Amino acid sequence: MVRGYQGNDLTASNTIMSCVKHYALYGASEAGRDYNTVDMSRQRMYNEYLPPYKAAVDEGVGSVMASFNEIEGIPATANKWLLTDVLRNQWGFKGFLVSDYTGVSEMINHGIGDLQTVSARALDAGLDMDMVSEGLLTTLGNSVKEGKISEQQITEACRRILEAKFKLGLFDNPYKYCDEGRAKSEVFTDANRAEARSTATQSFVLLKNKNDVLPINKSGTIALVGPLADAKENMTGTWSVAARFSESISVLEGLKKAVGTNAKVVYAKGANLTEDETLEANSTLFGKSLHRDKRTAVELRDEAVRISKNADVIVAAVGEAAEMSGEAASRTNIEIPETQRELLKALLKTGKPVVLVLFTGRPLVLTWEEENIPAILKCLVWRKRSR
Repeated sequence: MVRGYQGNDLTASNTIMSCVKHYALYGASEAGRDYNTVDMSRQRMYNEYLPPYKAAVDEGVGSVMASFNEIEGIPATANKWLLTDVLRNQWGFKGFLVSDYTGVSEMINHGIGDLQTVSARALDAGLDMDMVSEGLLTTLGNSVKEGKISEQQITEACRRILEAKFKLGLFDNPYKYCDEGRAKSEVFTDANRAEARSTATQSFVLLKNKNDVLPINKSGTIALVGPLADAKENMTGTWSVAARFSESISVLEGLKKAVGTNAKVVYAKGANLTEDETLEANSTLFGKSLHRDKRTAVELRDEAVRISKNADVIVAAVGEAAEMSGEAASRTNIEIPETQRELLKALLKTGKPVVLVLFTGRPLVLTWEEENIPAILKCLVWRKRSR
């Protein structure tokens, strides 16, 4: 992946500097909760968690991002053993180190100190670039005067960042990545969309297919139900802040296109994402919406059952909304929300074959579904650090 991003010439228009993240142990935080502490022996670190990072460094990765979590009681962003002793001294990393978004200022909540203190600690640990917190920008002058850090440390951090910009050719062309003409000609092209579609298709996982329910026939009547069946905004997954939702294709739209005039597709929402309206609102950020239905759960299920009784097969699009997985979206219960499971139970009572199309960005507990649903297709929603 490092080679694919960076190529052999970082000044070229089709390459970009790679950033390895999140360094390190972010996948081992206690209870799987973002920003939490990690308690791990160094033997396990070196044998199981650190080798992929070292491999990226050996490949020549240009930058590394520090993670939010604590390691041995010290946040990674200010952990000198992690950033300097291991990454630079042991592995020979020559690139620049950047914090995660507000990673410096968030150390205040870890009890490390005020913005000036945590900024000095981060720089002293080996951090070069402060993303968003602006502590390195606004407080380092005072820290130098107070003898907390040296001017030489600031010079070293600046040198690494300027070297990266030089390698990228930004001194010659600071706007090389802001080519509006290239964006218009390359973004959302038919070829690129076809490649994205192919990649997404390859990510689907058929978890179960009892009695060869799948593939379904392009004939007869297909009942499509579920809160994610007609939710085109959610098809882009989490962290799709700048996506064009109007370009997305919902399951309902895609299914109708796939069968054409050969089959009849009937649709009912069947359930909201969850009975908790606030939770649903918090699970659909960045302009996404599931268009919550104000009817009761019973009314929604009854409608879904009614349209499904005369269908040849039922496709249920259920699972997690885009922002139910990803950063800052930990869940204590990793089952399908209860109201959606009740919908599945009602659909099974019709006696029709049910295909569960599962949207999720994390592993889910599917004990009941595996025991009762004949076909399960997992559609992985792109995620960032899901637990």
